[in-house]
Amino acid sequence: MSDIVFLSNDRKKNLLVSFCDAYKSVLSKHSLFSTYALSYLIKEIGLPVSSLLDDDINGYQQIISKIYCKEIVLIIFFRDSFIDYNKSSLEHELFRVCDMHNIPYATNLAMAEILLNYLILEK
Repeated sequence: MSDIVFLSNDRKKNLLVSFCDAYKSVLSKHSLFSTYALSYLIKEIGLPVSSLLDDDINGYQQIISKIYCKEIVLIIFFRDSFIDYNKSSLEHELFRVCDMHNIPYATNLAMAEILLNYLILEK
């Protein structure tokens, strides 16, 4: 069983929930984590998901700690391409830590599907 983290900007939450619903049979075999508000939406489709803090700073710190402890194998973060991200953002720090620890992450639907299919084949 692997730990997968789900994150999403507000405009992409429905897309992420639809993605989780489409891959429910695969995802149900893993430990899932998400911020509190998003985890509530994922739970509504019948997937068990553990809640992380919604507060951006503390929620990202929780995820980064899990990466350092080698508890995360994949992050799926559907990002809003219309948000202006700066290099000091928490998202940038999260992706930097993922890169340092070789944690794959998807920021769009196509890459999320590729990474989940890889998990399926890896078993």
